Amino acid sequence: MRRKSNHRFITMKKNETKQIRPRQSQRRPGRESGMTPEPQSDPVESHLKLKDKVALITGGDSGIGKATALLFAAHGADIAIAYLSETEDANETRWEIEKAGRRCLLIKGDLSREANCRKAVEKTLQHFSRLDILINNAAVHWESEGLEDITTEQLTRTFQTNVFAYFWVTKYALPHLKEGSTIVNTSSVTAYRGSGKLIDYAATKGAVMGFTRSLAQSLAHQKIRVNAVAPGPIWTPLIAASFDKKRVSEFGSDTLFGRAGEPNEVASCFLFLASDDSSYMSGQCLHPNGGEILNG
Repeated sequence: MRRKSNHRFITMKKNETKQIRPRQSQRRPGRESGMTPEPQSDPVESHLKLKDKVALITGGDSGIGKATALLFAAHGADIAIAYLSETEDANETRWEIEKAGRRCLLIKGDLSREANCRKAVEKTLQHFSRLDILINNAAVHWESEGLEDITTEQLTRTFQTNVFAYFWVTKYALPHLKEGSTIVNTSSVTAYRGSGKLIDYAATKGAVMGFTRSLAQSLAHQKIRVNAVAPGPIWTPLIAASFDKKRVSEFGSDTLFGRAGEPNEVASCFLFLASDDSSYMSGQCLHPNGGEILNG
């Protein structure tokens, strides 16, 4: 079990000198036993990383959201899943979570509408009486040959679901999050390298990164961490529903591994960022993308 940290957050006034440890020095190479406080090197708890916490996962009925929900449940969390319309998938996910011995609440609604974002948070709190982890994951995309083929209706819908909903759900969740709470947003490899046929989608995922980094700065004084995951090609229902048969059959074949990733190969990134394993990370992004090297 990790020892309680002796580190503390310091709010600095202008021209003030920052000091978070007693002044001290040693001869090289130095000894841990002579340090005040001693560095913490005990292993982080590896079992039940999210014991008795409550997580709200948008788009948690299938794909990456489902895999994340199941992994969180395996680590002791109760789960609220906000989803659009795939009730059959949502019920199957709930069954698997309950089979693991955890509670699950399903919340059906279109998160591109602000009222439904508020309701998702309210229903989570009514059912579980708390909220510790927010996973903004739900997203949509449509392939277009070029910018001129993207209608205003499509552009609006994409931003409402992929960006506005993240703002809205987070806005209504924030008053109920406490010190140690975490927020993880789903971005995309397209935010970093672009996509000629998913221009509006890539733009939303770039916005998610700006949102993540800015929110991390805004919430640091509350000791609430905010990070992101930017998956590459992952085999989810959105892919099968978005592309033609040929594109689907070749999906992910251009990665270093020559295949698409699986949702459970991404879920571990969300677990890491939602748990104390990542206690010294905020405003950052993990890249489970099949080996593509990116800056950021």
